[in-house]
Amino acid sequence: MKRNLSLLLSIVVFLLGGCTLAPKYTRPASPVPADWPAGAAYNETNITSSAPEVPALPWREFITDERLQKIIETALNSNRDLRIAALNVERARALYGIQRAELLPAVNAVGSVSKALVPADLSTTGSAMTSEQYSVNFGISSWEIDFFGRIRSLRDKALEEYLATEDAHRSAQIMLVSAVAQAYLTLAADRENLKLVTSTLEAQETSYKLIRKRYDVGIASELDLRQVQSQVDTARGHVARYTQLAAQDENALNLLTGSSLPSALLPAELGSIKPPKEIASGLSSELLLRRPDIIAAEHQLKAANANIGAARAAFFPSISLTTAIGTTSADLSGLFKAGQGTWSFAPQIVMPIFDARMWSAYDVTKVEKEISVAQYEKVIQTSFREVADALAVRGTVEQQIAAQQSLVDAVAETYRLSNARYTKGIDSYLSVLDAQRSLYGAQQGLIALHLARLVNRVMLYMALGGGE
Repeated sequence: MKRNLSLLLSIVVFLLGGCTLAPKYTRPASPVPADWPAGAAYNETNITSSAPEVPALPWREFITDERLQKIIETALNSNRDLRIAALNVERARALYGIQRAELLPAVNAVGSVSKALVPADLSTTGSAMTSEQYSVNFGISSWEIDFFGRIRSLRDKALEEYLATEDAHRSAQIMLVSAVAQAYLTLAADRENLKLVTSTLEAQETSYKLIRKRYDVGIASELDLRQVQSQVDTARGHVARYTQLAAQDENALNLLTGSSLPSALLPAELGSIKPPKEIASGLSSELLLRRPDIIAAEHQLKAANANIGAARAAFFPSISLTTAIGTTSADLSGLFKAGQGTWSFAPQIVMPIFDARMWSAYDVTKVEKEISVAQYEKVIQTSFREVADALAVRGTVEQQIAAQQSLVDAVAETYRLSNARYTKGIDSYLSVLDAQRSLYGAQQGLIALHLARLVNRVMLYMALGGGE
């Protein structure tokens, strides 16, 4: 008895661990250079050796501003898109569980009763009678024995799809952290622009009042009055525009976090934000292979590879087994008496002879794998481009800020001198207006560059794969 049991267990283990017809998986070569790009745009990309690399830097350490940390925590807990991504992971895990369970037999207990009226000419007794049958069976119904790995290939496919979904969830989390940080920085920049244009409006209104008085006493011309009035009206429009942008930025931040944020957590201007940490990009583009979206794309490629095995197995015989053991009786009272036991054993083998659909299905799986390879390579190339773009910004933004600051200082001095020359009657007010417009534009450009520097750190962190 023990020997028979051991033999049965050995057979089951052999059947569950049999061969698979899926082709051996080989990771495609990375379709990007091994090193990051070099050139004039990347001169400043060599960060000090003390700067951490992204995989070793969780977002809570990368984001140093405490208010922004609280907002990101809120988003991670309440964002609906991230919640959907998490639910997709749970669904994929359940689907994998279903596919894995296909390897095991489904054991059922079935109880049945039947009654039938047998007419006299069909009855063995020569008279009409009612026949009864009661049965209780315990057994396996149509269990496919996976000799050629069809079910195992489908299980592996489901596993890789589950893992891809899990990495997609990680990628969605990193993107959410980045999106919240960018929205927060954009709100700060627009609020700073609002302060700038408000102060510009106040200065222009003061100039308008002064020139109005000079016009009333005949010192200033009507042209000067109308020119400064046009600047006041333009500034009023800019105030309304940046008021609108700041409100829309706040709405976008509320959508990302899934709730209405308290005003105490919102930034007043860019200067009030503690900047994210500087990070090192590493020496090799191999770092990209740690990005969750690239890992997810590779899992999808492995799933397509496993699906080929399932398509190949369809060309081989399918073996299934149905078996049951139980008891049957014509009387309910005698159902469990000795001698009423029954059993059945019905193996079945189906050998495909001709089915043109199989070849087409096999071709489909091979094409799907090629598509997955192309998608995997495209994700790597896109990732490389994102990092290269971020490094190009980091390599030049400090120079741009320095040049823009020098421009602001020069234009501010020009504005001061123009205003002094106009007051003394040397120049017309047109030169003052030109200098004032130039100063306003230069100040806006400086705010935009400060925003670009901070956003670039966030973009580089995301492009390199982020942290946990």
